Amino acid sequence: MANVKWVLDPTHSELLFKVKHLMITNVKGEFRTFSASIDGEDFTTAPLTVNIDAASVFTNNNDRDGHLKSPDFFDAEQFPGLTFVGKGFKKVDDEEYKLTGDLTIKDVTKEITLDVTYGGTNKDPWGNHKAGFSVKGKINRSDFGLTWNSALETGGVLVSEEVKIDAEVQFVQQTV
Repeated sequence: MANVKWVLDPTHSELLFKVKHLMITNVKGEFRTFSASIDGEDFTTAPLTVNIDAASVFTNNNDRDGHLKSPDFFDAEQFPGLTFVGKGFKKVDDEEYKLTGDLTIKDVTKEITLDVTYGGTNKDPWGNHKAGFSVKGKINRSDFGLTWNSALETGGVLVSEEVKIDAEVQFVQQTV
Protein backbone atom coordinates (compact mmCIF):
# COMPACT_ATOMS: atom_id res chain seq x y z
CA MET A 1 0.00 0.00 0.00
CA ALA A 2 1.26 3.49 -0.88
CA ASN A 3 2.17 6.04 1.76
CA VAL A 4 0.57 9.49 1.72
CA LYS A 5 2.62 12.64 2.08
CA TRP A 6 1.43 16.25 1.95
CA VAL A 7 3.94 18.76 0.53
CA LEU A 8 3.69 22.54 0.76
CA ASP A 9 2.48 24.31 -2.37
CA PRO A 10 4.74 27.40 -2.25
CA THR A 11 2.78 29.29 -4.91
CA HIS A 12 -0.30 29.26 -2.66
CA SER A 13 1.40 29.74 0.71
CA GLU A 14 2.86 32.62 2.71
CA LEU A 15 4.72 32.98 5.99
CA LEU A 16 4.41 36.47 7.50
CA PHE A 17 5.43 38.15 10.75
CA LYS A 18 4.74 41.46 12.46
CA VAL A 19 6.81 43.30 15.06
CA LYS A 20 5.91 46.54 16.82
CA HIS A 21 8.30 49.36 15.86
CA LEU A 22 8.88 52.48 17.99
CA MET A 23 6.11 51.10 20.22
CA ILE A 24 3.52 52.73 17.92
CA THR A 25 3.10 50.70 14.71
CA ASN A 26 3.69 47.21 13.34
CA VAL A 27 6.26 46.44 10.68
CA LYS A 28 5.54 43.33 8.67
CA GLY A 29 7.85 40.96 6.94
CA GLU A 30 7.86 37.57 5.35
CA PHE A 31 10.04 34.61 4.58
CA ARG A 32 9.92 34.10 0.84
CA THR A 33 11.51 30.64 0.79
CA PHE A 34 10.21 27.85 3.00
CA SER A 35 9.09 24.25 2.67
CA ALA A 36 6.93 21.93 4.72
CA SER A 37 5.70 18.37 4.66
CA ILE A 38 3.20 16.27 6.54
CA ASP A 39 4.17 12.59 6.43
CA GLY A 40 0.84 10.78 6.59
CA GLU A 41 -2.82 11.06 5.69
CA ASP A 42 -4.17 12.03 9.14
CA PHE A 43 -3.04 15.60 9.96
CA THR A 44 -3.68 15.07 13.67
CA THR A 45 -1.09 12.30 13.99
CA ALA A 46 1.30 12.75 11.04
CA PRO A 47 4.76 14.28 11.59
CA LEU A 48 5.07 17.87 10.36
CA THR A 49 8.36 19.51 9.39
CA VAL A 50 8.87 23.13 8.27
CA ASN A 51 12.19 24.49 6.96
CA ILE A 52 12.65 28.25 6.50
CA ASP A 53 15.51 29.94 4.62
CA ALA A 54 16.73 32.70 6.97
CA ALA A 55 18.26 34.65 4.06
CA SER A 56 14.83 34.86 2.38
CA VAL A 57 13.56 37.36 4.98
CA PHE A 58 11.91 40.31 3.23
CA THR A 59 10.48 43.50 4.78
CA ASN A 60 10.48 45.75 1.70
CA ASN A 61 13.54 47.62 3.01
CA ASN A 62 17.02 46.49 1.92
CA ASP A 63 18.81 47.98 4.94
CA ARG A 64 16.41 46.35 7.41
CA ASP A 65 16.57 43.03 5.54
CA GLY A 66 20.37 43.15 5.70
CA HIS A 67 20.22 43.87 9.44
CA LEU A 68 17.82 40.96 10.01
CA LYS A 69 20.21 38.61 8.17
CA SER A 70 23.15 39.85 10.28
CA PRO A 71 24.42 38.36 13.58
CA ASP A 72 22.22 40.91 15.44
CA PHE A 73 19.20 38.82 14.41
CA PHE A 74 19.06 35.61 12.31
CA ASP A 75 22.78 35.40 11.47
CA ALA A 76 21.80 33.78 8.17
CA GLU A 77 25.38 33.04 7.18
CA GLN A 78 26.09 30.93 10.27
CA PHE A 79 22.50 29.68 10.79
CA PRO A 80 20.95 29.43 7.31
CA GLY A 81 17.71 27.83 8.40
CA LEU A 82 14.92 28.05 10.92
CA THR A 83 12.96 24.86 11.59
CA PHE A 84 9.67 23.85 13.15
CA VAL A 85 8.95 20.22 14.00
CA GLY A 86 5.38 19.49 14.98
CA LYS A 87 4.82 17.37 18.09
CA GLY A 88 1.04 17.55 18.47
CA PHE A 89 -2.04 18.66 16.57
CA LYS A 90 -5.04 18.80 18.90
CA LYS A 91 -8.59 19.41 17.71
CA VAL A 92 -10.44 22.21 19.50
CA ASP A 93 -13.58 22.08 17.30
CA ASP A 94 -14.47 21.27 13.67
CA GLU A 95 -12.10 23.87 12.23
CA GLU A 96 -9.81 24.97 15.09
CA TYR A 97 -6.69 23.17 16.26
CA LYS A 98 -3.66 23.79 18.50
CA LEU A 99 -0.33 22.89 16.90
CA THR A 100 2.54 22.31 19.32
CA GLY A 101 6.10 21.87 18.17
CA ASP A 102 9.74 22.77 18.51
CA LEU A 103 10.87 25.99 16.82
CA THR A 104 14.62 26.35 16.28
CA ILE A 105 16.23 29.71 15.52
CA LYS A 106 20.03 30.16 15.75
CA ASP A 107 20.44 26.71 17.40
CA VAL A 108 17.99 27.65 20.17
CA THR A 109 14.99 25.32 20.34
CA LYS A 110 11.81 26.18 22.25
CA GLU A 111 8.40 24.59 22.29
CA ILE A 112 5.65 26.85 20.96
CA THR A 113 1.93 26.45 20.38
CA LEU A 114 0.17 27.93 17.36
CA ASP A 115 -3.53 28.39 16.58
CA VAL A 116 -4.53 26.63 13.37
CA THR A 117 -7.74 26.93 11.37
CA TYR A 118 -8.28 24.00 9.03
CA GLY A 119 -9.79 25.29 5.80
CA GLY A 120 -10.60 21.83 4.47
CA THR A 121 -9.58 19.82 1.46
CA ASN A 122 -10.51 20.11 -2.19
CA LYS A 123 -9.35 19.08 -5.64
CA ASP A 124 -7.93 21.70 -7.97
CA PRO A 125 -8.85 21.74 -11.71
CA TRP A 126 -5.86 19.48 -12.47
CA GLY A 127 -6.96 16.73 -10.07
CA ASN A 128 -4.53 17.55 -7.25
CA HIS A 129 -5.91 16.92 -3.76
CA LYS A 130 -5.17 20.02 -1.61
CA ALA A 131 -5.52 20.92 2.08
CA GLY A 132 -5.47 24.45 3.49
CA PHE A 133 -4.57 25.88 6.89
CA SER A 134 -4.37 29.34 8.46
CA VAL A 135 -1.78 29.58 11.26
CA LYS A 136 -1.44 32.31 13.88
CA GLY A 137 0.74 32.65 16.94
CA LYS A 138 3.37 34.68 18.68
CA ILE A 139 6.82 34.19 20.10
CA ASN A 140 9.21 36.19 22.22
CA ARG A 141 12.25 36.81 20.01
CA SER A 142 14.58 37.07 23.02
CA ASP A 143 13.85 33.42 23.82
CA PHE A 144 15.74 32.57 20.61
CA GLY A 145 18.73 34.88 21.10
CA LEU A 146 17.33 37.68 18.93
CA THR A 147 18.07 40.34 21.52
CA TRP A 148 19.30 43.36 19.56
CA ASN A 149 17.42 46.51 20.45
CA SER A 150 17.80 50.22 21.04
CA ALA A 151 16.31 52.29 23.87
CA LEU A 152 14.15 55.22 22.88
CA GLU A 153 14.74 58.68 24.26
CA THR A 154 11.06 58.86 25.28
CA GLY A 155 11.12 55.46 27.00
CA GLY A 156 10.52 52.02 25.59
CA VAL A 157 12.44 50.27 22.86
CA LEU A 158 12.79 50.41 19.09
CA VAL A 159 11.65 46.81 18.43
CA SER A 160 9.19 44.85 20.57
CA GLU A 161 10.04 41.44 22.00
CA GLU A 162 6.80 39.94 20.73
CA VAL A 163 6.70 38.68 17.16
CA LYS A 164 3.32 37.77 15.68
CA ILE A 165 3.26 34.90 13.19
CA ASP A 166 0.64 34.65 10.46
CA ALA A 167 0.74 31.97 7.76
CA GLU A 168 -1.56 30.76 5.03
CA VAL A 169 -0.45 27.37 3.80
CA GLN A 170 -1.73 24.97 1.19
CA PHE A 171 -0.51 21.40 0.87
CA VAL A 172 -0.79 19.05 -2.07
CA GLN A 173 -1.19 15.32 -1.48
CA GLN A 174 1.38 12.96 -2.93
CA THR A 175 1.56 9.19 -2.94
CA VAL A 176 5.04 7.86 -2.22
